This record gives sequence, structure tokens and C-alpha cells, in this order.
Amino acid sequence: MFTKILIANRGEIACRVIATAKKMGIATVAVYSDADKDARHVKLADEAVHIGAAPSRESYLLADRIIAAAKQTGAQAVHPGYGFLSENEAFAQRCEDEGIAFIGPKAHSIAAMGDKIASKKLANEAKVNTIPGYNDAIEGAERAVEIAKGIGYPVMIKASAGGGGKGLRVAYNDKEALEGFTACQNEARNSFGDDRIFIEKFVQEPRHIEIQILGDSHGNVIYLNERECSIQRRHQKVIEEAPSPFISEATRKAMGEQAVALAKAVKYQSAGTVEFVVGKDQDFYFLEMNTRLQVEHPVTECITGLDLVELMIRVAAGEKLPLTQADVKRDGWAIECRINAEDPFRNFLPSTGRLVRFQAPEQSMFQADTSKKYGVRVDTGVYEGGEIPMYYDSMIAKLIVHGTDRNDAIAKMRAALNGFVIRGISSNIPFQAALLAHPKFVSGQFNTGFIAEHYAHGFNAEDVPHDDPDFLVALAAYMNRRYRARASGISGQLTGHEVQVGVKFTVVVLGAGGNNTHHDVEVTDYDQANRSSAITLNGKTYRISSTAGLGDIRVQGQCNGMGFTAQVERGTAKNPLALRIAHNGTQIDALVLSPLGARLHQLMPYKAPPDLSKFLLSPMPGLLVDVAVQPGQKVQAGEKLAVIEAMKMENILFAAQDGVVGKVVAGKGESLAVDQVIIEFA
Repeated sequence: MFTKILIANRGEIACRVIATAKKMGIATVAVYSDADKDARHVKLADEAVHIGAAPSRESYLLADRIIAAAKQTGAQAVHPGYGFLSENEAFAQRCEDEGIAFIGPKAHSIAAMGDKIASKKLANEAKVNTIPGYNDAIEGAERAVEIAKGIGYPVMIKASAGGGGKGLRVAYNDKEALEGFTACQNEARNSFGDDRIFIEKFVQEPRHIEIQILGDSHGNVIYLNERECSIQRRHQKVIEEAPSPFISEATRKAMGEQAVALAKAVKYQSAGTVEFVVGKDQDFYFLEMNTRLQVEHPVTECITGLDLVELMIRVAAGEKLPLTQADVKRDGWAIECRINAEDPFRNFLPSTGRLVRFQAPEQSMFQADTSKKYGVRVDTGVYEGGEIPMYYDSMIAKLIVHGTDRNDAIAKMRAALNGFVIRGISSNIPFQAALLAHPKFVSGQFNTGFIAEHYAHGFNAEDVPHDDPDFLVALAAYMNRRYRARASGISGQLTGHEVQVGVKFTVVVLGAGGNNTHHDVEVTDYDQANRSSAITLNGKTYRISSTAGLGDIRVQGQCNGMGFTAQVERGTAKNPLALRIAHNGTQIDALVLSPLGARLHQLMPYKAPPDLSKFLLSPMPGLLVDVAVQPGQKVQAGEKLAVIEAMKMENILFAAQDGVVGKVVAGKGESLAVDQVIIEFA
């Protein structure tokens, strides 16, 4: 067994590998860029080596520097994680040539299956059903349009070396095919150093179901059940679960056996994933094979009780698999939510900066410890006070729950999301909460078009209707009573003039554009010892209690005998006196006033925000890679204005209305801040 390994990656997956290595008594070496010098994976590793500048092409994608770091520290093996060089056959071969074990498949397997074009040809030769398409690299955008028309729209344009949604577009017409090819090629070149593109028929209403396989160097290959990954946004997975709520036992077995046969054909060893597109009649087609560990591997670990990273390490050290297909378990139900640094209310724009607050839900399951089950696990590479840089992907953490069945897992996940505190940057937690509450998701009736269908016009606060909105109002009144009780206990008050806490209040829920709503409430039966109150509004009574401290954001307690977790903060950017209440993805800002105070508040004039329609503002931090217009140029609504690169994705900004460019304020190559002016219109 190895005594020291190097992790050629960053973020949560580097931390994940370190956890298993420590369990096995293996020393670890981290590598880091300028942007990651204070990162969590650097702090967790036994040693750390600096490998270059912040952009991945100047650090994490430089095989020479990673090999040099391994030699410098005496690491006997390299675990590549996922992304970066994990599916680069040249890097895997280079490690082997240098006498360093690659904790992953052999280079020939990566070459055969990691390349999407080569893998489709091999699958065809093996008589595996594949989706119709053009599987050779396409030389240009015009040729891409010809091929797309020949296959028939819609088509999927994909980078041969792509993954994680990078270098992938769906085109429904010639214009989208032309633009999609160029965008995919640029993203693939920047993210993977390989700009080959192919096209295949886009199967409508498909489900994305993948099989986890595991092989060793002794010819043994098994499958570890499936993962349902159909909840995707722009081809990036948002929620993953195991098992799938859709396929039958017979389909599961058939998919698993086909995945194993394909893996054996290329003498596959280590962990890998065979992805299938599954039709409504459970007919399935080979999509691609990921010759690496997947982001969503924890859900498989939950239902099988296996540590996939440990098995990868043992296989790389030459050991046989410790189990056969008959030994593979399927226990309970697991769900993973990807918690990303993006603002769902601003069309999911990337959000970077300092994590002012980061409090994950309380964990009862842990990385590298498969003895715990039916609980909550958090995989992350960040910490409170750390930075989310603009150079890498947007993932903050992976939130994983394990339940006895699917309904139990959904309930656990909703509670865990309620308790996940992230401040300083935006996150997609409200969106995740909305998905988990959607009737179609709860019933398991969805496909890969679910988000595009139900959130076609973006995501808004109205998309997260609370099942009992009065509870939020009651919680605001309860917390205000707690604050007032503390004030009434302040020493030094004049006798007969102490702070008096009333019973009747008006909760003013602050709405957009000054459109506020008023709720008359009564707060009675306050019990200081048990920290409980009875709040009555709209003919309903909520008896709420909580032991949370008054400075805590996360508030756990009981309401009418049922447990709840919510988030409460005093003061907002717009109103320092307001209470912000968040629960099940819904958020309100509220003032708790006396009835007289509420009437006086109604007389306050509303101050409208300034008109910024004459400016094109940067919606995110990022690099301005292109300005497509010049001063004096007339532009029409929908016309391309600029391109910003952030978190390895190109974001095109379009004109919202017709106009004339007055001044180009920001220049190509400039690093932009949020709301920085790019263009001023005349």
C-alpha cells in the first residue's frame, strides 16, 4: 500500500480524497494555485506545493508541475479527482512512465472511453445501441450546421473532452447550431485544452441515468447500482439520487450488465461511470463513459456502504476487489444537492467573493466513514471567511442525505437546506428548496427537461410558494418577542419606567416597490424559561419555542409540536430594523411594529431605485473577454453587446432594448466587479 499520495485537484474533491487517505494512514500532498494558497484542502493536507497562477491552464492543468511536485515530495501515487487532468490519458501515462501510480484507469482505457468520439465508435463495434449522430470531429461552424440539418433538429453539440456541462449546447435551428458550435469550441479549448466537437440527435424527454462501475487489475468488474441525474440545468446536474425512482429491477440489471461488458472490453480498472439516456419505455442508449470519480459518488456510497475513494486507492495499489456482484447492497435512498455560488433570482449568475458566514447543517454521516447511515453529510472545500474565486467552478458544497426511503430522504434534505447558512455570496439553496417541493419531483415524474419546462422564464420568488405563509409571519412576531424580552431585562431601568412589552403587534411584510402587507398578531403566554410564545393571526394559533440564541442565524425549534429549522436575521441592506425570515426556500423581510407604529409607517413615502436603463452593468464578477459594439453604433434588442468569462463559463450579454451606444467604459481583458459599468447608452 502507498505511504504518500498527491491529490492533483482542489476544492471539495481534494478534501474528500484527503479524508480517506488519512483513514488509511496514508500521508497526503496538496497542490495549489495563487488563488488557493489559503484553501481548505491546503490546510488539511500533510504537505502542500505551489504550482502556478490562478487560472487553471497555468496551474492545475500543468502536468509537468504536478509530476515535479510528486517527485519533490516523494508521493508514490496521484489521485486526479474529477475535472482538470482526471481524464487526460497523456497525464495518466506520464505518471506511469515516471514510476508514479495513477489512481484511476490505465491510459488505454481513458483513451478508448474517456474520449466521447472514440467511445461511441467502440460502443457501436460492441453492438451497443447508441444515439444517431456524427461521431467524427467537425472542422468548422458551417460544417456543423450542415451536419445538424442532416441529422434533424434538435441536436446536441458536444465537446469530445467535455464534462460538467462545459462545451455543450442544444440547437433547434441553424442559427443556434452556428453559435453553439463556436461557444462549445471556445469553452472546450479553455477548460480542457481540446476543442474537438461532435453532434448527435437530441432525444426529447429523456432521463439521464448512470451506472457506477468498479474494476481491478485482475479482470474483475462489478456495477454498484445506478444514479438518477435527470434534474439538470443547462446540462449541469443539480440534484442526484440513488436509486432511480423510474427504472425497474430488470432494467437496472440490463443496464448494469451492459456497463460491465463495456468496461471489460477496454480492461477497465478503478471507478468509472457509464452514462445512459433512458426513454419513457425504459429503452436505454449508451451516452458516454466518465473514466474517473463522479461528483455524485456520495449517493452511491450511502446506499452501498462502500468508500469508493478507498477502493480506487486499493485497486491502484494492485489489490483485488474485496466484493463480488452478489455482495453489492442497495440500502435506503440517498439524495445529493449541489450547493453552488450563483444567484438563482438573477438568472443564476455566478457569485464570487468572501464567505462572510458559512455554517453547514449538523452532520451525522462523514466522508470516508461508511458505518454511519440515515443522516446528513456535507462535502466541501470552503470555510467561513474564505474566498470563492472566479477562476474555477461554482460549487460551494455537496449536501447529501440518506433516508429509509425516497420520501424520508426528501424530508431530510429539505430540513438540511433550511439549516444551511451562507452569507457574503449568493447560493442556489432557494432553487434547490423549490425543486424538492415540486409535486412532479416528489412523485418522480420528471426528465432532463424538467427545469427548462417548469422554470422556462427563470426563477422567481413566486416559484417557491410556502405551504403556510402565516408561519413566517408568526415566526417574525415570536423572534421580536424574544428580542423585546431581553430588552425588558436590562438592568439600570428606572422603577416604574421599565420597558413594557405589549401583546398586540402588526407585522409589516415588506414588498417590492413599497407594496407592503399588514398582519395583525397577538403574542401571548410568553414563557421565559421555555422560550415559548403563542402567536395568533388570521384565526390560527402558532405555539413556537426555540432554544436558539438571539444572535444565531439558524433557528431550530418546535411549532405546534412539530420540529422546524429556519433562518432569522436582524437588519437588511434596505432596512436595519427589519427581520429577515427564511424557511423552505421562501424569504420575507418584515417589520414588527405596534399598531400605531404600523399606521405611521404607512405614511412613509417610498423611494424608488435610480433608473439604470442607460447603462450595461456587469451582472457578475468576471473577465471581460469581448466588447461587440463601438461608440455611435445602433443596436437592437437581443443584439450581442459583450462577453464575460466567469467560473469557466462564457456569459453573453444582450441588449434589452433598441438604442445607440454612447460610450464603451470597460475594455477587453478588464476584470469586472458586480454592477460595474461596461457600456453607457446615448
